[in-house]
Amino acid sequence: MIELIGFDGDDTLWHSEGYYQAVHAEFERILGQYVDLADARVHERLLDTERRNIQVFGYGVKSMTLSMLETAIALTDERISTRDLHRFLELGKEVLAHPVELLPGIREAVEAVAREFRLVLITKGDLFHQEGKVARSGLADIFQRIEIVSEKNEPTYRRVLGEFALQPVQFGMVGNSLRSDIEPVVDLGGWGVYMPYHVTWAHEAETSFKIDNPRLLQIASASEIPAALATLAARALTAA
Repeated sequence: MIELIGFDGDDTLWHSEGYYQAVHAEFERILGQYVDLADARVHERLLDTERRNIQVFGYGVKSMTLSMLETAIALTDERISTRDLHRFLELGKEVLAHPVELLPGIREAVEAVAREFRLVLITKGDLFHQEGKVARSGLADIFQRIEIVSEKNEPTYRRVLGEFALQPVQFGMVGNSLRSDIEPVVDLGGWGVYMPYHVTWAHEAETSFKIDNPRLLQIASASEIPAALATLAARALTAA
């Protein structure tokens, strides 16, 4: 019954969060010249600003960069130098230009899955940045469709499935985020393969979803994806 498989992009197909973590570390190093990092709760304040700005700027590097500027100006009572503000802009540009490095074994896994199912890439973030990463990944031709979306939630997945004329039970999603890749799909009645990345953005970790759901399998590496999907496909047939 499973006919369509969706793949997340960032930290499922290619490395991403590590670049953001490096920028956050440099941001805190610079802010440490102006404020006590612990007393100012720099990490928490930046995360709070990023959460608010998602509603305005969406996900991605541009939103992160604007959030760093806003947080730095507020925490330093506008004392921060224009040189340091300019450095934050440069950090954002560096992330936009980072190379696309595929996760080990992911190309082989995606190609194997493509021999059994139709594939769609569903990724969120800045349109230009995501388009560039998809193009540089060398994986675009394997997917029947590429969806770059502003949010990955039930309405988004429902829309995508509607355009494929499929029901949720016919869809499986592979990703590293329980909050964005797995929970909304499983809640709709679909299936999920959860492949955790070694580091996760705090916003994506905000979920109460339990991994002991029978519609979900957790794996450790890309090489396990085809077998996990085969197991879920068998479960789907049994459930039918």
